[in-house]
Amino acid sequence: MTAATLPIKRYTGVMDWLTTVDHKKIGLMYIWLVLVMAIVGGALAGAIRVQLATPGAVWEAVQAASLAGQGAPASLFSENRELYNQMVTMHASVMIFFVLIPGFVGFANYIVPLLIGARDMAFPKMNAFGFWLLVPSAVLMFASFFVQGGAASSGWTAYPPLSLQGAGQNPGQDMWVLGVHLAGMSSILAAINFIVTIANMRAPGMGWDKIPLFAWATFFTSIIQLLATPVLAAAVTMVLLDRNFGTSFTKASSGGDPVLYQHVFWTYSHPAVYIMILPGFGAISHIIAAFSGKRVFGYLGMVLAVGCITFLGFLVWAHHMFSVGMPTYLQAWFMYASLAIAVPTGIKVFSWLATMWGGNIRFTVPMLFAIGFISMFVFGGIGGLVLAMVPSDIQLHDTYFVVGHFHLAMVGGSVMLLMAMCYYWWPKMTGRTLDARTGTWVFWLMLVGVILAFMPMHLTGILGMARRVPVYYGDFKILNHVSTLGYALTFVSSLIFVAQLALSYRRKPDAGADPWGVNGVQQTFEWATSSPPPVYNFETVPPIPVADPARH
Repeated sequence: MTAATLPIKRYTGVMDWLTTVDHKKIGLMYIWLVLVMAIVGGALAGAIRVQLATPGAVWEAVQAASLAGQGAPASLFSENRELYNQMVTMHASVMIFFVLIPGFVGFANYIVPLLIGARDMAFPKMNAFGFWLLVPSAVLMFASFFVQGGAASSGWTAYPPLSLQGAGQNPGQDMWVLGVHLAGMSSILAAINFIVTIANMRAPGMGWDKIPLFAWATFFTSIIQLLATPVLAAAVTMVLLDRNFGTSFTKASSGGDPVLYQHVFWTYSHPAVYIMILPGFGAISHIIAAFSGKRVFGYLGMVLAVGCITFLGFLVWAHHMFSVGMPTYLQAWFMYASLAIAVPTGIKVFSWLATMWGGNIRFTVPMLFAIGFISMFVFGGIGGLVLAMVPSDIQLHDTYFVVGHFHLAMVGGSVMLLMAMCYYWWPKMTGRTLDARTGTWVFWLMLVGVILAFMPMHLTGILGMARRVPVYYGDFKILNHVSTLGYALTFVSSLIFVAQLALSYRRKPDAGADPWGVNGVQQTFEWATSSPPPVYNFETVPPIPVADPARH
């Protein structure tokens, strides 16, 4: 019997999912992993908000008892403060490395091959390997809570000297570094796969000027992932070596330079902000065009704008470091370069508005999330412009203004983008439609929650409240009450959203090939096949110009 005639072993049930290399199943596994991690990360955020809901009278009483000479309360105060720092670190790590970045990778896994007329990703086995790397990465990070000294507590930025404390005694920080390495490997493998797939596996006749915008955004995001993620590996490896092997890359006491770490870290971490949102820019373009009954306004400008954001994102890392004492001419350069990113970003916002202008708008749930995203992202972006200015940044550095800006852009931006994409493409991915009334409740709870949770943080920061502190002056009490209420609304919205997706599996598939009725406007390939698509996606390779998002 030759190799060509050997029977292929087919699995069913759980084993089918564990061994699959089908891009659609891998995409769904990404999405469900992200949903679980989002609940975990959201619960950690809830623990933080519960602590910050009051100025810290309990903590003050414990500290007062400690000062009165009672030893046990002092120990309790110290341990709980350290636990608070661990929760802050792990909340950010989970949301960045296991929710926002893999969330967009999951949707791209499922949708991009369909958009370009491909039957799968270029490297199916590498695609599966990249997903499964996230599992040991998450296990390492969460297991660190149960080792001596607890989890990493230096913040997700892992700045020295905080990240060097407890070397040789607290393995939690080392486990965090190794977890970041595995998540980074997953990101790099996904980036290689997307670049090759989009470059080489498009349907015949689909030139670069006809690639759908979500595929374009995924392509540029993959370039960022491929170039920037190894830089993050270099940064955290310096910490790992300094903690365990006697090197002095970041130890100031041994001749090292902690600021070196910041430069290397932000060379990755500022472009990483765009990894967490650029794919959504492309997806939201599809959604707005579909429910406005028009083609996307300024297709070429939209593509060039994403390319400019990708390029400029690598040039502005040190605007996170204005307070380290860099020369004035460097401060000026990073300030102007940071402000320049507002230009291509503004092009995209005005293109979305121009697409809606004069259109026959249908306020479906995906469209509500798309409009909500634009408003929240603009507000978050304005906060970014304030922080890009050297004088204001020096005053607001490490205050809650930074926390409010970042969360408004990431929760009001990236999370709402992911929810919009889910409502838009869930019928295509599962064959099951989602209840519009429930989706509308999810949207309004999320929108109001985001406004209440993160808008007051800007004012709190301007008034002087420092971030990453478990206690604060009573002057900030009311604003923190409002933020905690806003968090509660977002968490309820998220729980309803996850439950809605899970319960949809109890129904039989009821979505046709084009459940939104958008094929006459948004002629992209995913609506030319069944819902869900067959294993091979398309019986025959779709011809061009059936799908021409640029000139339809």
